[in-house]
Amino acid sequence: MPERITPRLPRGMRDILPDKMILRDYVMNTIRTVFEQFGFEPLHTPAVELAETLMGKYGPDAERLIYDVRQRQGHEELALRYDLSVPLSRVVAMNPDLLLPFKRYQIAPVWRAERPQKGRYREFYQCDADIVGSASMLADAEIITVIYTVLERLGFRRYTTRINNRKVLAGIGIYSGVEGEALGQLYRSIDKLDRIGMDGVRKELRDAGIAEDVIARMVDLLQIRGASADLIPEMMRRLEGIPIAAEGLAELRDLISYLDAMGVSPSAYQIDFSMVRGLDYYTGPIYETVVEEPKIGSITGGGRYDRLIEMFSERGYPATGTTIGIERIIDVMDELGMFPSSLRRTLVEVLVLQFDPSLLAETLRFAHSLREQGLRVELYFEAESVKKQLRYASRKGIPFAAILGPDEAAQGQVTIKNLDLGEQRTVLQSEAAQVIREWGA
Repeated sequence: MPERITPRLPRGMRDILPDKMILRDYVMNTIRTVFEQFGFEPLHTPAVELAETLMGKYGPDAERLIYDVRQRQGHEELALRYDLSVPLSRVVAMNPDLLLPFKRYQIAPVWRAERPQKGRYREFYQCDADIVGSASMLADAEIITVIYTVLERLGFRRYTTRINNRKVLAGIGIYSGVEGEALGQLYRSIDKLDRIGMDGVRKELRDAGIAEDVIARMVDLLQIRGASADLIPEMMRRLEGIPIAAEGLAELRDLISYLDAMGVSPSAYQIDFSMVRGLDYYTGPIYETVVEEPKIGSITGGGRYDRLIEMFSERGYPATGTTIGIERIIDVMDELGMFPSSLRRTLVEVLVLQFDPSLLAETLRFAHSLREQGLRVELYFEAESVKKQLRYASRKGIPFAAILGPDEAAQGQVTIKNLDLGEQRTVLQSEAAQVIREWGA
């Protein structure tokens, strides 16, 4: 006999049992429904990409988290996908005849070799919606509206989608006296603001050799606060004469004007000039959503990446999109008790009991009939006591049990037991599905 192996999982990986999968499917189906209502269509890409496809796209801090995998035969260097945006860019470059704008969504796992912690896993799902082929700020406004619609449908109320623009950040750098490669350090340090505070950002910039007067000018701009509509003209005044900043601020102005017409509440978003988004490929508007409680980090994130596809194609494609972080959303909803009370821990609607082995054929036909009428039906396989079978149904959370005994069979009837109410009715087998639906409504 082989040596027994102690069952365990790699750190940051999880098994998800059926009761939790039901919650995940509820969230995923809600997100999928919203994506499709906005005209996004599904796309599949492989879990493994050529390493060269992924490397050089995210920035050094991110790329150290990419999982390398080695093919046993041949010489291809492969890697598990880090996100869904770079594979999308490869798809667009490989299919130049796609009708534009190309609106796709993808719900799929990605992998990152990072230190696991609350809300952060090594394997997790992303729910992405992207628009390729439009430079209009209407596309960015629609992405933010999708985020708003998803969160409202899921029952979120205390959250904020923070909005900024990489062009404005570049303008802040120029105003402060930081350009070229030093801008990368500026972005990386500002991106840590929520974790290390403004004093921590100052220290990082100081340690990177950025002059104190430069840091002071930058911090002054990053700390501007107020209503979104008021912040844009204020920053325009301060960054007057810097063309890239004027371009970014004009984009933000247009984007904000569209959100109101699209039905997004002003209380759901905020212009935040200190918000960076860490990935190197963003070129314009960027956005991420944070919840007030619990403190779990961003639950959505995205932005415009007009030059990413150019890394795979001679042709340029404007693009924008978001990732909705389903893992963190589920963690938040679970912690705050946000899942609907009607959402059960099982998908099964009816347990058909085995009352008498001599009636097995008729019991099987009855279970088949319920399934044909659209109900989700489980058959109890063993001819055990009714009490034990009912206890199984109750422990699993199945709302109805169907009992077909000799008396019922002789009359073409079946006894339906409502386990939530502790009541039962004997009805015609032909009417059982309708009774279950109406009784459970």
